[in-house]
Amino acid sequence: MHVNLPEKRYYSIGEVAEAFSVKPSLLRFWEKEFKEIQPKKKQSGIRKYTPENVSTIHFIYHLVKEKGMTLEGAKKHLKIKSIDNSKEMLLTKLELIKESLEQLKKKL
Repeated sequence: MHVNLPEKRYYSIGEVAEAFSVKPSLLRFWEKEFKEIQPKKKQSGIRKYTPENVSTIHFIYHLVKEKGMTLEGAKKHLKIKSIDNSKEMLLTKLELIKESLEQLKKKL
């Protein structure tokens, strides 16, 4: 499934629901079930989804609606994905530190 949303900082629940052809109530339900989806809420209660939220929703949609996984199965996959992303970020940071140290060594 290709999500057809314009590039913006925030999306309304209606825009996100329409992009995935689901009802807004499903997005509110997933928000309760998956801690990874935490849209910003205005004082009036209006939800504003970030591109990261939409990406997570897309992954959940793929697992649940397209692959037919249970919510528990999708939660496990999200944890694995989160761990992989954390490792990737850590490796990137370590590579940057290594580069900095090598440049310092050359200056000495």
